[in-house]
Amino acid sequence: MLVLARKPNQSIMIGDEIEIKIIEVKGDQVKVGISAPRLVSVHRKEVFEQIKSANIEATGSQDKIDKIKSFSSLFKKNKDLNEGGNK
Repeated sequence: MLVLARKPNQSIMIGDEIEIKIIEVKGDQVKVGISAPRLVSVHRKEVFEQIKSANIEATGSQDKIDKIKSFSSLFKKNKDLNEGGNK
């Protein structure tokens, strides 16, 4: 984990497109502003965990998710083989 000290109005860049800016420090609370492309989801961790849990519950189980990922990787391998043969 990278740990950086920042003061209000100072920023941290993640890649070229994500900026984390310290807006205000008051007591034991820090207000942070995040600028990111629309395609990048930004959530508080506790909200992210709830979304993740709800998605797993909606699909039935983590085991099903693992099977789907494994199954979809077969299509990718097959696609890669087909594209390699057509060149």
